[in-house]
Amino acid sequence: MKARVTVTLKSGVLDPQGKAIEGALRSLGVDGVASVRQGKVFDIELEGGDPKKAEALLNQAADKLLANTVIENYRVEVIG
Repeated sequence: MKARVTVTLKSGVLDPQGKAIEGALRSLGVDGVASVRQGKVFDIELEGGDPKKAEALLNQAADKLLANTVIENYRVEVIG
């Protein structure tokens, strides 16, 4: 079974890397960029076939390791 955990900064948290990417895009001539926020994506392959169990396991993993829940939000998607 495959799953994806997407981690993003909470709104209101400064994102200097996103600002640097925003500036780089503009210097490359990419027009229309209003702002950039960066994040992390974890593609995880799991053994077993119970999506609810997999989601619960990954929520625990995100709470403990994958995300800093003080400044980051995360979303777990079980793909199949």
